[in-house]
Amino acid sequence: MSKQDSDLVFLPLGGTGEIGMNCNLYGYGKKGKRDWIMVDLGVTFGKANDPGIDLITPDTSFIEGHAKSLHGILLTHGHEDHIGALAHLWPRLKCPVYATPFTAELVKGKLAEVGLLDVVPLHIIDTDGHVSLGPFEIDYICLTHSIAEPSALAIRCGEARVLHTGDWKIDPDPVIGRLTEEARLSAFGDEGIDAIICDSTNVLSPGRSGSEADVGAALQDVVKASSGRVIITTFASNVARLTSIAQAAVASDRHLCLAGRGMHKIYQAARKTGYLTQFPELVEEADAGYLPPEKLLICCTGSQGESRAALGRMASGTHPHLSLEAGDKVIFSSKMIPGNEAEIMGMQNQLAALDVEIVLPNGKDLHVSGHPCIDELKDMYQWARPRIAVPVHGEHRHLMAHAELAKQLQVPEPVRIHNGDMLRIWPGAAEVIDVVPHGRFYIDGNVILDNKALPVKERRNLAHNGVVFVAVPVDAADRLAGVPSVELVGMPQDDGAVRLADWALDAVERAIPSNGRLTPEKATTSMRNGIRREMARRWGKKPAVVVSFVRV
Repeated sequence: MSKQDSDLVFLPLGGTGEIGMNCNLYGYGKKGKRDWIMVDLGVTFGKANDPGIDLITPDTSFIEGHAKSLHGILLTHGHEDHIGALAHLWPRLKCPVYATPFTAELVKGKLAEVGLLDVVPLHIIDTDGHVSLGPFEIDYICLTHSIAEPSALAIRCGEARVLHTGDWKIDPDPVIGRLTEEARLSAFGDEGIDAIICDSTNVLSPGRSGSEADVGAALQDVVKASSGRVIITTFASNVARLTSIAQAAVASDRHLCLAGRGMHKIYQAARKTGYLTQFPELVEEADAGYLPPEKLLICCTGSQGESRAALGRMASGTHPHLSLEAGDKVIFSSKMIPGNEAEIMGMQNQLAALDVEIVLPNGKDLHVSGHPCIDELKDMYQWARPRIAVPVHGEHRHLMAHAELAKQLQVPEPVRIHNGDMLRIWPGAAEVIDVVPHGRFYIDGNVILDNKALPVKERRNLAHNGVVFVAVPVDAADRLAGVPSVELVGMPQDDGAVRLADWALDAVERAIPSNGRLTPEKATTSMRNGIRREMARRWGKKPAVVVSFVRV
């Protein structure tokens, strides 16, 4: 294949125009005959208006149609929005997976949960390793972030050069891991980078994101000044933050307890891959309650108001081992992720009702972001010097601001694209040459659904309006053979003023012909519509209705 026949395209299926659910494709070759690699395969989380849906993944239908040409999935780091969909969607793709040791350990846990640990070809790559996949040559470059082993990918394909940053920041003192490899980024820039695919999360924030070491010092000061039990909630994946919290426990002569499944999973993965080697001995959750309050520091999940996380269960009094009382102090070493405001404020109100002191981040003292602010983005562009800037990992307002910043930094071609846009980045000027099917899959228990099969609308109706079950006895000739009965679920119970069951039964009886002969399909429609009309008129709501014919 000649250079004139081939092009290099970038295609995001998730994470561009939103924060979360990252999934990116690179394709090289002729249209319809391209070789592909995927970078990251993450999730976003269901909201309250998606009952029964905990996880949402990218719709990978497009690349499933080219699965034989998909050479591998490369993971930049271990956050859920970059790896969380892998175990669910790998059976649709069935290709090798590449990750650094810590990320691979997290992936192993997810694969084991679904019985794929010995099925998926998972290749562990050094943090400065190299991978050859078809026409793609990929180097891992160390960055800093809010998790261990974040990596940029330097992608070479023929004459084309792309820098895919993943999530990153510039931390001069990251507590764990290595510093950002500025020299390697600059050396790649010297080769002539065609495009940078770059994190946009904090593009609206001036200055720099701050250092984990500064957070550690601030946490020590707050914990040392506390007289009662201290609880710190943070993102479990931030191994550097766990290190700082452990150091605060030691400095204040407190025992450390980790609470929450996610916290323990990250701790175990970090230990297995050589991190947290100087960690103090932990106190089990079942034993922590016996310690004097001034001798205990609890590090727990639940910073985003999750009711089933450790802090949420402590706040509601449903944790099996740990409880809160007046005089305790809860420190939020985390930011409030947009969309979680109601849940977080609700939990903080529960804490306040217990007379628990709540300490929130003030500026950058108790929490720093893992994403680059404006000055850090300027540094990255100075190292990379790309011809094309493609903002990703951000909502549309972030992408717009990032493209404008790139323009101010004299990048020749700042480009805004959306999920599903196939962007040609080599040869020639950047251009969207196709829009492919894209969207979302919904994880409903152990079942993957698309929009067409999603039962959320029906569940919302059940949650808001309840359901009426109707049982109609009939004989072999479909004649009425007894008295119909109704049962209400999730609706006000009948009393002297409210007679919903009677109203529903009246609607059923009106739908039965005088001769008692029923056509089940027609009768079902008539009864369902009649009940919903009657309930709307008398109660003001339209419940779901289930009609069953019972042969007697």
